[in-house]
Amino acid sequence: MMISEHIEALRREGGLLADAAARTDPAAPVPTCPDWRLRDLVLHTGQVHRWATAYVAHGHRAPLDDGGARAAWGPEPSDAALVDWFREGHAALVDALAAAPDDLDCWSFLPAPSPLAFWARRQAHETAVHRFDADAAAGAEGPRVSTALALDGMDELLRCFMVRSHARVRSERPRTVLVRTTDEPGSWLLTISPDPLVVEPVDGPAELTLTGPAHELYPLLWNRLPLDRAHAEGDLSLLDLWRETAVVRWS
Repeated sequence: MMISEHIEALRREGGLLADAAARTDPAAPVPTCPDWRLRDLVLHTGQVHRWATAYVAHGHRAPLDDGGARAAWGPEPSDAALVDWFREGHAALVDALAAAPDDLDCWSFLPAPSPLAFWARRQAHETAVHRFDADAAAGAEGPRVSTALALDGMDELLRCFMVRSHARVRSERPRTVLVRTTDEPGSWLLTISPDPLVVEPVDGPAELTLTGPAHELYPLLWNRLPLDRAHAEGDLSLLDLWRETAVVRWS
């Protein structure tokens, strides 16, 4: 996806998240994040937006410390002001990304062609995944994400997040999982072992094969949909391994 497409996805998904939050009690539980209420979800995503904006707008070349992050977040809003506060921060991030130069030089933390490409992509998916959470709290599935965004999001999750040295997707003995989309071409062969996950963008035999449309596999791999929403063939115990270990945490 192009940077402009990521920015447009961020704009759309943030608007949908805010709309879901606006019609839902801030105290509503978030089924996809059992430790959270809706207020926690909206506050977290809004803080991430403000944190990301600080890098894009001010060109910070090193990670913000706790004080810097808190300054970027600003004061926490009341429940009554929560959705408007979220919309304000979301709009500021969209505007900052749209106005940023192609040669933006700032800190980033996953492989990408440029810092601007990183932040546009990461915030598009951060917001889309948490939009699924807001829909879950509201009690209804929202619109599907585009196939392009879903394919891109699976690639970011599998080939950027889950292969990091501190990722927890591990197994005492080598195991293999194939993820294959059924609407547009897309395949990822995962080798799980005691070492960091190895992901190859290829098709091939595996102990477990997951197939389905991209718009369902994307939230499913982010543990936002039941794993039975995909067609699974092979060793189903690997579904439990994924659910238990494929976790991305805010720190």
